[in-house]
Amino acid sequence: MRDSIVILAGVGTLLFFASKANASSGGDSRVIARRLIKNTEQLSLTPYQDEGGTWHIGYGHKLSGKPSYTKISQYRADVLLTADINEATRAVDRLVKIPLNPYQKAALVSFTFNLGPGALGRSTLLRDLNSGHIDAAADQFRRWVYVNGQRSSGLATRREAEKQVFNYSA
Repeated sequence: MRDSIVILAGVGTLLFFASKANASSGGDSRVIARRLIKNTEQLSLTPYQDEGGTWHIGYGHKLSGKPSYTKISQYRADVLLTADINEATRAVDRLVKIPLNPYQKAALVSFTFNLGPGALGRSTLLRDLNSGHIDAAADQFRRWVYVNGQRSSGLATRREAEKQVFNYSA
């Protein structure tokens, strides 16, 4: 619970900085998404397995299997994060059929970064959103908190942060 409080308190700070970044970057949701992802992912310069057994490195960059290398640089972690955010942004742009504000888009980019475009594409969240049911879509974030059938407190905290960003308006 203590970690949840720290991260959620960080969301307020994130939104403050995102608001400033939004004003200075012309509303670029990728800037906000980057801050959200960095706030919810721990940086690891060495490969690690998540709760579900998937290998990652950097800021949650998904690997296809156990890598042969043992470490990457901070620069490489940032490059991977940028590529992952760009890929998730393209998926959100392709799947969402209604206009989004930068915060809604950033939250969906974070969601897609974490779960993949297939999960967003099959989700009730997307169905509700594309039907114009914004509040119902926001409530769907809380459903995506399970790993192998077990509730993950880390994912619950992340989804709450994504929901807060999604519901934020500057």
